Amino acid sequence: MRTDAARDWPTRCLMDVVSLPTGQVDPRVEPYRSGILLAPDHVESATGRILKRETAAEQGAASGKYLVRPGDVVFSKIRPALRKVALADFSGVCSADMYPLRPKEDILGGFLATVLLGERFSAYVASISGRTGIPKVNRADLAGFFFVVPPLSEQRRIVEVVDAFSAQERAIEMSIQKLRSARQGALLAAMPSIEGGDLPRGWTRVPLKDVVPKAEYGISNALDQDPRGVPVLRMNNLSNGRPELSDLRYSSMPIPVELELRRGDVLFNRTNSIDHVGKSGMWRSEIPRAAFASYLVRINPDETRLIPEYLVEWLMHPLIRQRVKSISTVAVQQVNVNPTRLRELEIDMPVDLVEQRRIIDLLYSCDGQIQSEHAELKKIRMLKLGLVDDLLTGSS
Repeated sequence: MRTDAARDWPTRCLMDVVSLPTGQVDPRVEPYRSGILLAPDHVESATGRILKRETAAEQGAASGKYLVRPGDVVFSKIRPALRKVALADFSGVCSADMYPLRPKEDILGGFLATVLLGERFSAYVASISGRTGIPKVNRADLAGFFFVVPPLSEQRRIVEVVDAFSAQERAIEMSIQKLRSARQGALLAAMPSIEGGDLPRGWTRVPLKDVVPKAEYGISNALDQDPRGVPVLRMNNLSNGRPELSDLRYSSMPIPVELELRRGDVLFNRTNSIDHVGKSGMWRSEIPRAAFASYLVRINPDETRLIPEYLVEWLMHPLIRQRVKSISTVAVQQVNVNPTRLRELEIDMPVDLVEQRRIIDLLYSCDGQIQSEHAELKKIRMLKLGLVDDLLTGSS
């Protein structure tokens, strides 16, 4: 048995401190049918929080699930959900895609969950190559993970510290939720006539095509993950009115200059699932060079009548999103919006560009507060991870 030099805490193999399930139950029969069934998509990756609690009956579950009891640490064994780790506070069952790890007497469930949510375990499972077509962690893989196990009193202290940070995380998350609600309220108040009221003084209602001269489709080139090519935005690269660049693909083929993105371009997601079709965003030169795929269309307005930021906010209005869905057509597992039909929708807007800008400034003020809270949340999470590493190595 190896020991930690700092505190002489033993280093243990994961499989030595937990027991794994030996059989499965049928969730279609009582009492499992009316009990909670936990699946990977019910768990938040960053925090281990259980986001949704549904019974096996509500999920229409099939056979083959593991029993779970309070104190078990439920871990998703299938990629890409390997970071899904949760401490169970219920009696029920979990998906066969998850392992309920039952801590033995010398380890606390809360401490084990902290270890498995940490960076060392994350790096370990990321290094494991799947032995089947679906990458997953098996029992032998779990036996290869070692970690420091302090005495129970020290485990409790570590859990208390982590819980304190988690409470701060939840407080910031609630603040972000309130700010998002306030922003939504500000958007609805800024465009009142969209909900069926009369136009305010100084406003006009025109077909979108009157102020958006054309719609341009993106490229249809084959894309890959080679960053030597030109970055290309796809349908998953728009979020909350802005580009989301964490999962880019690239084109190794030449791209016409006219299809490269320019600052102020408005992009509309014409193809996606029914929940995500119609997402929009404005390009702000986030990276020096990029293009956009044919899933998206560029719908730049006549800026003598309509500023791009206002167009994006109008497209994001909940009622406009519903209208967009109503004109979409169903394809294989997706829906499509014809840009010609999109441009036939009527847009309500202030005639005065200064008033359009005032509305945008109000909404962007809310965005600034939300971004500040997100930065604080990121800072808290980094501090928590760093402190946990210190506690687990006995350096704090």
